[in-house]
Amino acid sequence: MKYAAVIEYLQDKATVEAARPAHRAYLTSLLEKGQLFASGPFEDGYGALIVYEADSPEAAEALLKADPFHAAGVFVRWTVRPWKVIFANAELLPAKP
Repeated sequence: MKYAAVIEYLQDKATVEAARPAHRAYLTSLLEKGQLFASGPFEDGYGALIVYEADSPEAAEALLKADPFHAAGVFVRWTVRPWKVIFANAELLPAKP
Protein backbone atom coordinates (compact mmCIF):
# COMPACT_ATOMS: atom_id res chain seq x y z
CA MET A 1 0.00 0.00 0.00
CA LYS A 2 1.15 3.53 -0.67
CA TYR A 3 1.64 6.07 2.11
CA ALA A 4 2.11 9.76 1.36
CA ALA A 5 4.25 11.77 3.76
CA VAL A 6 3.88 15.54 3.68
CA ILE A 7 7.04 16.76 5.37
CA GLU A 8 8.01 20.21 6.65
CA TYR A 9 11.73 21.03 6.46
CA LEU A 10 14.03 22.91 8.77
CA GLN A 11 14.50 26.34 7.20
CA ASP A 12 18.30 26.26 7.57
CA LYS A 13 19.38 25.90 3.94
CA ALA A 14 23.00 25.02 4.83
CA THR A 15 21.88 22.04 6.93
CA VAL A 16 19.49 20.88 4.21
CA GLU A 17 22.11 21.15 1.46
CA ALA A 18 24.78 19.39 3.54
CA ALA A 19 22.50 16.38 4.11
CA ARG A 20 20.97 16.30 0.61
CA PRO A 21 23.49 13.88 -1.03
CA ALA A 22 22.96 11.22 1.67
CA HIS A 23 19.18 11.80 1.54
CA ARG A 24 19.11 11.31 -2.25
CA ALA A 25 21.28 8.19 -1.99
CA TYR A 26 18.85 6.79 0.60
CA LEU A 27 15.83 7.54 -1.62
CA THR A 28 17.61 5.90 -4.56
CA SER A 29 18.10 2.76 -2.45
CA LEU A 30 14.38 2.74 -1.57
CA LEU A 31 13.49 3.17 -5.24
CA GLU A 32 15.68 0.21 -6.18
CA LYS A 33 14.03 -1.94 -3.46
CA GLY A 34 10.48 -1.02 -4.55
CA GLN A 35 9.81 0.98 -1.36
CA LEU A 36 9.56 4.42 -2.99
CA PHE A 37 6.79 5.41 -5.37
CA ALA A 38 7.56 9.12 -5.79
CA SER A 39 9.34 11.96 -4.04
CA GLY A 40 10.28 15.56 -4.49
CA PRO A 41 10.58 18.88 -2.70
CA PHE A 42 7.95 21.58 -2.77
CA GLU A 43 9.09 24.46 -4.96
CA ASP A 44 8.54 27.01 -2.16
CA GLY A 45 11.10 25.37 0.15
CA TYR A 46 8.45 24.28 2.69
CA GLY A 47 9.46 20.62 2.56
CA ALA A 48 8.63 17.62 0.45
CA LEU A 49 6.15 14.95 -0.53
CA ILE A 50 7.40 11.37 -0.33
CA VAL A 51 5.17 8.45 -1.27
CA TYR A 52 6.38 5.18 0.20
CA GLU A 53 5.33 1.62 -0.63
CA ALA A 54 4.92 -0.11 2.74
CA ASP A 55 2.79 -2.64 4.60
CA SER A 56 1.57 -0.24 7.30
CA PRO A 57 1.72 3.40 8.38
CA GLU A 58 4.29 2.37 10.99
CA ALA A 59 6.50 0.79 8.31
CA ALA A 60 6.24 3.95 6.18
CA GLU A 61 7.16 6.11 9.16
CA ALA A 62 10.12 3.81 9.89
CA LEU A 63 11.36 4.45 6.33
CA LEU A 64 10.98 8.19 6.93
CA LYS A 65 12.85 8.01 10.24
CA ALA A 66 15.70 6.04 8.62
CA ASP A 67 16.26 8.89 6.13
CA PRO A 68 19.47 10.89 6.62
CA PHE A 69 17.36 14.07 6.48
CA HIS A 70 15.60 12.87 9.65
CA ALA A 71 18.92 12.17 11.39
CA ALA A 72 20.20 15.64 10.39
CA GLY A 73 17.10 17.34 11.80
CA VAL A 74 15.84 18.47 8.39
CA PHE A 75 12.44 16.81 8.88
CA VAL A 76 10.67 19.06 11.41
CA ARG A 77 7.07 17.79 11.14
CA TRP A 78 5.29 15.27 8.98
CA THR A 79 2.00 13.55 8.37
CA VAL A 80 1.82 10.03 6.92
CA ARG A 81 -1.47 9.05 5.30
CA PRO A 82 -2.55 6.03 3.24
CA TRP A 83 -2.84 7.00 -0.42
CA LYS A 84 -4.62 5.28 -3.29
CA VAL A 85 -3.65 5.98 -6.90
CA ILE A 86 -6.73 6.32 -9.07
CA PHE A 87 -5.23 8.12 -12.07
CA ALA A 88 -1.64 8.53 -13.18
CA ASN A 89 -0.03 9.75 -16.36
CA ALA A 90 3.35 8.08 -16.81
CA GLU A 91 4.20 10.53 -19.61
CA LEU A 92 4.29 13.39 -17.09
CA LEU A 93 6.77 11.69 -14.77
CA PRO A 94 10.35 12.96 -14.86
CA ALA A 95 13.15 10.74 -16.11
CA LYS A 96 14.98 8.72 -13.46
CA PRO A 97 17.59 10.79 -11.58
